Amino acid sequence: MRRTEFRVLLRVLGSAAGGGSPQWNCGCQVCAAVRSGAGPPRTQSSIAVSADHRRWFLLNASPDLRAQFEAFPGLHPRGQRATPLEAVLLTDAELDHTLGLLLLREARALRVYATPAAHKTLCDGSGLLSTLRHYCTVEWRAVIPGADLSLTDGLSCRAFDVPTAKRARFAAEADHGRVVGYRLTDERSGGTLVYLPAVQALTPALRAEIEGCGCLLIDGTCWRDDELVRLGLAGKTAREMGHLPIDGPDGSLAQLPSLGAGRTIFVHINNTNPILLADSPERRAVRESGMEVAADGMEVQV
Repeated sequence: MRRTEFRVLLRVLGSAAGGGSPQWNCGCQVCAAVRSGAGPPRTQSSIAVSADHRRWFLLNASPDLRAQFEAFPGLHPRGQRATPLEAVLLTDAELDHTLGLLLLREARALRVYATPAAHKTLCDGSGLLSTLRHYCTVEWRAVIPGADLSLTDGLSCRAFDVPTAKRARFAAEADHGRVVGYRLTDERSGGTLVYLPAVQALTPALRAEIEGCGCLLIDGTCWRDDELVRLGLAGKTAREMGHLPIDGPDGSLAQLPSLGAGRTIFVHINNTNPILLADSPERRAVRESGMEVAADGMEVQV
């Protein structure tokens, strides 16, 4: 029988930043427009990746995880307790990226990939993994930035440090591994995917990780650096919260084209960002640049 050839498949489970879109307690212009139907609602940021379309790796576990799983048949159980979920890879220890782990507590065992810095925060800071271990076996596998890691036949990854000045809520500042991105590689085709939902600045080291990848999913939190300040919703800029804005002479829209990614897709989009609206000038600017805006349920073959 001829062997079926697969490409790595990526599924965007959630495309919004923390709080989703519309955010439950926000009446900003964008949230109001989404509520009126000017854009689809979005759940909080997470993706799933598979090399064989049978076993899936989750990158970050959002608080909306249960609804995301139900919306995607690929993650439905194939027996009474036969789950296609192989493991969870974490980019950091933020609640928006880890609260979904508690929703997996019915698992007999759960494999979690995280850096030592994130693991320490989840055990000793927020206590999330310590709580989860009272419900199921948690197997932690250390993620070392710069080291190649084989996930399954046909799929490997390498984490890389993402420098950030964002205040650590639950633990002391860590020099390395507090925030990482992932570069995943299809070992059969050589196709590469970079997942970078939080980035404050495109340093030379980060540019080298991104350059020439087949698909880049990158932080699209805010359109403007002072977006939340202008709206009176926060006292910090996007950069001060650890996110590179899209617009501006040194924003991601200006910098990314030179890196030659096959596809560039903005994820982790804040509820205030006008790119969430299909007919906005900001969405048009993204489209005209050749880049894309992620939506829940979007699928990409790498």
